[in-house]
Amino acid sequence: MQPTDSITESSEWSETDRKCMRRALELASRGSGLVSPSPLVGCVIVDLEGNLAGEGFYVYDKLKHAETLALEQAGERARGGTAYVSLEPHSHHSRTPPCTDALINAGINRVVAPIEDPNPEVSGRGFAHLREAGVETATGLMASEAERLNEKYMHFIRKNLPFVHLKLACSLDGKIATRTGDSRWVAGEEARARAHHLRHEYDAIMVGTGTALADNPLLTDRSGKERRRPLVRIVLDERLQLGPNSKLALTAEEAPVLVFTSKEADDAAAAKLSMRGVEVFRVDGGSRNLRAVLEEIGRRSLQSILLEGGGKIAGAFLDAGLVNKATFFIAPIIIGGLDAPSAVAGKGAERMADAIRLRDVEIIPRGQDIEVTGYPRRTDEEETRRHGDAATRR
Repeated sequence: MQPTDSITESSEWSETDRKCMRRALELASRGSGLVSPSPLVGCVIVDLEGNLAGEGFYVYDKLKHAETLALEQAGERARGGTAYVSLEPHSHHSRTPPCTDALINAGINRVVAPIEDPNPEVSGRGFAHLREAGVETATGLMASEAERLNEKYMHFIRKNLPFVHLKLACSLDGKIATRTGDSRWVAGEEARARAHHLRHEYDAIMVGTGTALADNPLLTDRSGKERRRPLVRIVLDERLQLGPNSKLALTAEEAPVLVFTSKEADDAAAAKLSMRGVEVFRVDGGSRNLRAVLEEIGRRSLQSILLEGGGKIAGAFLDAGLVNKATFFIAPIIIGGLDAPSAVAGKGAERMADAIRLRDVEIIPRGQDIEVTGYPRRTDEEETRRHGDAATRR
């Protein structure tokens, strides 16, 4: 085949294109909890007559990529057909051979993928390899949906920091517990079940010392879904108050527990936790040095964190501009009390104009509760880059 520079504009997408890309994204989502630190990828192969010939989705431990699985299912029907892939196919040798080679060798005539893979080893090279082999490539279809699906991976690759999702349950008046510290349960059963499904999507869960001491939680994923790696439990504990007989310490051999503390933290307390299997990290500037904490977590290839509070840690991350996504479960109850802890503490905004506003807000009923999810607004520069990326056509 001769090289091609064919471009498909969004106005030219057919109903088949849209249907197949929706299916590729749905297939990719099935890898949730099973692919990190890699991205979620789904693939649909359509033959020359426009009929479904093969499909597949990526799971890290099964090695074969979505494209390979779909091509194997399609067999000879792939020749001359179209591949719909939820992310740019890779053209380099990694744990698996290049997916672009598999697509080319199978005789695929056209590849539709919504967005580039930001990984420097992939970014643009997969599309270029396909075009050089004469394969028509088209991008931009459902780009926003594809970006959202892989938001944790995309952020981790671009920023080299974990994606932080703040999750809190609060009353109508913004309280997360009563003045006596009672917090069971602010939200109802359906909201709590949804919270465990959120835990399943993340590599790690993080709380502050106050929550760890008050609730003595296990911080486990009780969604019942399969996951590739155990949920890593993280505590920011400036004075190293977490005890060796806490539920977290007692289960550290079953699932990792990381505690971030200050350089001055008590050596004996650290030794007792270490004997239980807890990993204690002493950070310059202490656990309040949130960027240093995130950098260390990122070095462990943990690309995402579900931040579960309490109010002090939520406020600290928001003040530092390190929250990438926020979900509040709001219960139809009024707790009251000046001394009852609020969902978000920290420094906060001085003026209403400085308050953190969310974009792309989604509101979903969860039993009697309401789930509100959105993204803290980016700077103008970041918004411009985001929309520019989504509009790119190859």
